Amino acid sequence: QVQLVESGGGLVQAGGSLRLSCAASGRISNTYSTYGMGWFRQAQGKEREFVGGISRSDGNTNYANSVKGRFTISRDNAKYTVYLQMNSLTPEDTAVYYCAADFGGSAPSNRNAYERWGQGTQVTVSS
Repeated sequence: QVQLVESGGGLVQAGGSLRLSCAASGRISNTYSTYGMGWFRQAQGKEREFVGGISRSDGNTNYANSVKGRFTISRDNAKYTVYLQMNSLTPEDTAVYYCAADFGGSAPSNRNAYERWGQGTQVTVSS
């Protein structure tokens, strides 16, 4: 069983930066690098939306238009961790951020493609 735990959320002023981490654990030593890893977010009263993803070990990334050029996803397969670097944050980025694992490896924008989810970490951007 794969478990995902997000960390790094918090309160930041508009224009600031945060880096979120998502650490995986479980029986993954031979499989983690084959997972696509995605980041999603859910603002209060809104649907959960795709932020970005990174495919298995070749590391191709894709992003939602709303974060392109501001957010960067990377992964460290040796540490079973994926990161979301968020720069130039705005109040519209306020949400609970979730990481998710796509066992198929491609990390698409469709949340139904993901088999495991973390519990989320709150990001609040003040104006």
